[in-house]
Amino acid sequence: MKTIATFYSDFSEKFGIPRQSGLVEELVGKIVLEKEYRDPHALKGLESFSYLWLIWEFFANEEKPFSPTVRPPRLGGNKRVGVFASRSPFRPNRIGLSSVKLERIELNGEDAPVIVVRGADLMNGTPILDIKPYVREDAHPEAKFGFTDTVTFPTVQVIIPEQLQPLMGEKLPALKKVLENRPVPAYQNDPKRIYGMSFAGKEIKFKISDDVLEVMSIES
Repeated sequence: MKTIATFYSDFSEKFGIPRQSGLVEELVGKIVLEKEYRDPHALKGLESFSYLWLIWEFFANEEKPFSPTVRPPRLGGNKRVGVFASRSPFRPNRIGLSSVKLERIELNGEDAPVIVVRGADLMNGTPILDIKPYVREDAHPEAKFGFTDTVTFPTVQVIIPEQLQPLMGEKLPALKKVLENRPVPAYQNDPKRIYGMSFAGKEIKFKISDDVLEVMSIES
């Protein structure tokens, strides 16, 4: 397997990354091809698709022995399902699959062509193994979705003090949507605990009480 590109996002660490692609469309990321694949002809026709499949590597995972069952965050981290019935990052092969929205293809610049996408759930520096167009046959309206049919990701109300909001600039809507998806494990509910998350070059400190998340500080 060859790395064909690198993904660049606002997440320098795993904490805070959405649990699923498409949850936060406000997130913008860039795919920069390796030099040997940096040929505009390799992307000819890609601009006519709305969505893409990204096949990538969980490069920041710690090595762990194989476990046949995992605890999906969607189930609160308390119930086990089979690893192949989940999207857990801890798998026999560290391969991830994400559906992202194609924003544009930048044909000018030192690293061109660069693919700009929205809604990815990837950490900054993630190796991309392949890119494929999302086609009509990929959508199955009649499909069953297992436990995800009845259990949704928890969300919270986000409070960001007005004096802190300008510090995020154009990244504010994306940060708010990321926080709305409650970036801490469901089983953690200590209202006194202050969490820290790196996002877009800032350190975001916040606390959660019941269904309300309040940002305490934003620092460079």
